[in-house]
Amino acid sequence: MAFVLTALQTIGTTILDVLPVLAFLFAFQLLVIRRPLPDLRRVMIGAMCVIVGLALFLLGLEQALFPVGRLMAEQLTDPELVGKAVAADGTVLWQQFVWVYAFAFLIGFSTTIAEPSLLAVAIKANEVSGGSVHVWGLRVAVALGVAIGVALGCYRIVTGTPLHYYIMAGYVLVVVQTAFAPKLIVPLAYDSGGVTTSTVTVPLVTALGLGLAENIPGRSALLDGFGLVAFASLFPIMAVLAYGQLAALRERGSGSE
Repeated sequence: MAFVLTALQTIGTTILDVLPVLAFLFAFQLLVIRRPLPDLRRVMIGAMCVIVGLALFLLGLEQALFPVGRLMAEQLTDPELVGKAVAADGTVLWQQFVWVYAFAFLIGFSTTIAEPSLLAVAIKANEVSGGSVHVWGLRVAVALGVAIGVALGCYRIVTGTPLHYYIMAGYVLVVVQTAFAPKLIVPLAYDSGGVTTSTVTVPLVTALGLGLAENIPGRSALLDGFGLVAFASLFPIMAVLAYGQLAALRERGSGSE
């Protein structure tokens, strides 16, 4: 019964969130464009599908993804698994959390591979480039970037080092890579950082960061728990730029033979 009440409350909240968007679209259509919608029935059915889909997605986040991410972080930082995690002077021994980094890498890779927005971008990039950008090549490159970024972000949470140092250093590297990467790959690389922060990746990564910060001695969930999404957005840019650079080098090597 509690689940049904939660579901109904989520649907009601979703309707209130979606209604202003629908109202704006209808008002713009009628007052500015001044034409009726060509297929009002189909639009309304689509709007209902959006509302139901969003409600189910939010319900799934609350009931499954967020709890799973926090539970995994709690289990992976259990003293029985990591052993002595704090030195005598209060310093957290980051090398004791190897399984946390491994889990973060794998969860970052797997969620990105399953990301529907990345698949859509990869298919379109393959079509527009005439096959020079491979669907799986792009997906794997982005997934590796997210995996490395999330693992490094977990290391930052464990050590408690400032987030902005990593982000500034990362963007300096991106600027350097941009200067040497093939020009055709640069816009796609920058877009790849955005498509990874979507429906599948963000909930699990956020829950992992919050759960990890809550279970590491001396860490604040507010100050240290957030920031993993920034890593998940930044490192795919580096990975795709590197993918383009490696592809260009391979073409030069094959052309010189």
